[in-house]
Amino acid sequence: MTTLHITKLGVRVEIRKTAQDTAGDLFEFDVVGRARGFLTQAHVHTAQTERHEVIEGTMRLVIEGREHVLRQGEAMTVPAGASHRQLAGPDHDGPGRVRVQLRPAGDTEAFMRRLVELDVNRWGFPRPLAAARLVRDFGATGHAAHPPIRVQRALSRAILRHASPEYVFVDEWDVAAPREAVFDAIADARTYPEWWKPVYIEVDADGEPALGKESRQHFKGRLPYHLHTRSRIVALEPPHVVEGEVDGDLRGHGRWTLTDAPGGGTHVRFDWRVHADRALLRVLTPLLRPAFRWNHAWAIARAVEGLEPYARARA
Repeated sequence: MTTLHITKLGVRVEIRKTAQDTAGDLFEFDVVGRARGFLTQAHVHTAQTERHEVIEGTMRLVIEGREHVLRQGEAMTVPAGASHRQLAGPDHDGPGRVRVQLRPAGDTEAFMRRLVELDVNRWGFPRPLAAARLVRDFGATGHAAHPPIRVQRALSRAILRHASPEYVFVDEWDVAAPREAVFDAIADARTYPEWWKPVYIEVDADGEPALGKESRQHFKGRLPYHLHTRSRIVALEPPHVVEGEVDGDLRGHGRWTLTDAPGGGTHVRFDWRVHADRALLRVLTPLLRPAFRWNHAWAIARAVEGLEPYARARA
C-alpha cells in the first residue's frame, strides 16, 4: 500500500487500488485526517462517480447543496457532474477514515500525488500559479464548482502565460511493439543514442535502471545549442511507468507511461515538465517560447521515428 502524506491539507491518503490494478475501472483510497483548505470546497468530477464509505468517525457530504451525515459503516455515491463537498462530521473529534472509490480511475492518482507537493498558503488554498497548473492539468476531469470552468481556464492561461518560466509538454503516440520491449528502451537511457537520433549524442549511467540510479545526458535539438543534464530515477514500475528528476541545463522531471494501444502494441505518453536553468535560456524564454516548443516537437518526432524499429528489433 502506498501512503501519501498531504500534511499541508490535513490528511494522508492510503492508496488501495490503482488504475493499473483495475484496468482503469476504479481508483480506491482511504482518506485519514481532517481535511482543510481547498479540499473542503465544492467541486465537480466531470465523468467520474465518487463513492464515500465511512470506516471510522462521521462525515458530512453535501451534494448539490443538500447535506447528508454519514456514520461508521454508511456509504453514499456522488453522481458524475454533481457539485459536492466533504466535511468532518458534527460529532467526531478524531481524525476519521473515509474510503473513496472513483469510477473510472482517470488521472486521480496523478492528482493525489500533485497534492503532496502543492504550493498552498497558510489557509490551505493553492497559490495562484499552483492553482493555474491544477486547472491546466486536471480541469478536464475535475474542477472547483465555482466560477464556471471556462472562467477558470481563462484565468489559468493568463497566469501561466505571464508568471511561469516553466515548460510543460505532453506527447503521446502508439508504437507497434510489445510493451516490455518499449519499456526496456525507455527505462535505460544508455540506449537513447541508438534510437533517439540525432537528438541524444552521449549518455552514461551508473548501471542497469533501478530506483535512485543516475544517468548523464548530452543532447541537442534543431536550435543551435547543446544541453547537459543529470537525471535520477524516482519511479520504476515495469513495464508501465518510469519517472526521473532532472537537473543541469534543464531542471524538472519527466514521466513515461506505457499502456496497451487499442489496436495492439503500446501507447506511449511522455510528460515533460522543466525549467531552463542555463542563463541564456532563462533570459530568452519570454521571447523564444514558441521556438523552444517547435524545437521540442522536432525532438519528439525523432523519438517517434526511432523507438518503434528499435523496440521491435529487440522484442
